Amino acid sequence: MSDIPIPPQRGSSWHRLIPAAGALLAALAVALSAYAAHASDGEVQARLQQAALMAFGHGIALAALGLLPVGPITRWMLAAMLLGALLFSGSLVMSQLLGWPTRLAPLGGGLMIVSWVGISVVIAIGRWRG
Repeated sequence: MSDIPIPPQRGSSWHRLIPAAGALLAALAVALSAYAAHASDGEVQARLQQAALMAFGHGIALAALGLLPVGPITRWMLAAMLLGALLFSGSLVMSQLLGWPTRLAPLGGGLMIVSWVGISVVIAIGRWRG
């Protein structure tokens, strides 16, 4: 079918899951931003826009980085990034729409920070591929 060698990882469920989840997260962020702009105002709008911003940025990063051949440490960092974005943005959205507490937002933010630091360390030591 193709003369281009495909890395073994390319066919794994990982190689489809993280980029697809990132793209879906970015799509939901666009919808959330539109909702915030047209159906809310004041503090509610600000919180929903913050949730949309974090979800969009991390969704784009996951969609792009998840397509690259990466090692196990980076896979864990990308999974942590996805979980962090879901916890952070989800906590802000649920607090505004359903009145839930935002207890999970700091955990989500921490996971996003740790994942970016972890990825930077992997890149810095030249271990991107494993």
